Amino acid sequence: MNAWLLSPYRTDSHAHWADWLTDTFDHINWHKLELPGRHFRWRIRGNPLSWLTQLPNNKPDFIVATSMVDLATLKGLHPRLATVPALYYFHENQFAYPAGEHQVRSIEPQMVQLYGALAAERCVFNSRYNLESFLHGIDALLGNMPDAVPDNVSSLIRDKASVLPVPVKPVAPGLKNNKLILWNHRWEYDKQPDLFVGAMMQLHESGVEFELALLGARPAVAPAALQQLRDIMPRRIVYDGKVDAATYRRILGESRIVVSTSRHEFQGLAIMEAVSAGATPLLPDSLCYPEYYASQYLYPDGDVDALASTLSGWLQHAAPEPPDITPWLQSSLQAAWRQLLQG
Repeated sequence: MNAWLLSPYRTDSHAHWADWLTDTFDHINWHKLELPGRHFRWRIRGNPLSWLTQLPNNKPDFIVATSMVDLATLKGLHPRLATVPALYYFHENQFAYPAGEHQVRSIEPQMVQLYGALAAERCVFNSRYNLESFLHGIDALLGNMPDAVPDNVSSLIRDKASVLPVPVKPVAPGLKNNKLILWNHRWEYDKQPDLFVGAMMQLHESGVEFELALLGARPAVAPAALQQLRDIMPRRIVYDGKVDAATYRRILGESRIVVSTSRHEFQGLAIMEAVSAGATPLLPDSLCYPEYYASQYLYPDGDVDALASTLSGWLQHAAPEPPDITPWLQSSLQAAWRQLLQG
């Protein structure tokens, strides 16, 4: 079979997924088209134009596209694709993505994904939370429109929707540092590093022994939250920077606890990788997290005191054993992905 894989925003998780698909299912003749993961609003609205003259002349048997692809426009610009079945994969959805303070608020990204979902034969989401928040967002948006709105749009999408996570490549556990707390997220507003820093400040002032691995992408100028940790507790920071893949996996293997304070998470691949390496997660009791983790690994969303208190108890006594994430590993999900692609 000939298939196109379209991913116009190649960031870490999107790249991991796309490369795994093409490497694992090599009986399919893939043609992969990607664009760098930057300039978000241009990417989500402009990808049909960026690819205007780059699509192969042949007609594929099917298309696998991320929900960053303006699939409806792409099919409209290339009539030969009108009848080609498409699988539309949601790593995230723009209805549940929090806008930053200085970002332009627009419904354009939401409409791209809505039209793309309607134009696809199958819609697949990486979590139940992703699916339900997308459908709820559609209903809320269309409920605010003045007239001529069909009353079954979200039902049309639900009827062809399913949930299948991005498979996790396991990380080998290493020699554990029982005091090492891992932060392996982007240092951006949607990950709420200020809340993480608030909890670290409480631990620091209480005299609890701990160390920090501060990983994840960050801008050239250090965010205020990161700089605050560097200024106040430099001796606790044993790793600091976006590191190469081998070093990243080694540090995950050493880490005892991995923390999230995110305002948005649709699967949490970074957390799952750390857990596969033997780290115990401590996560907000919202977003996708309750879908994947038992209550002992959750704290009240946004409650910095609860986060600090739980960490203090885990550090001074013993953290729970990490959960079993075998169902989300590549070896466990390969058969389901194969069945999906064959369908």
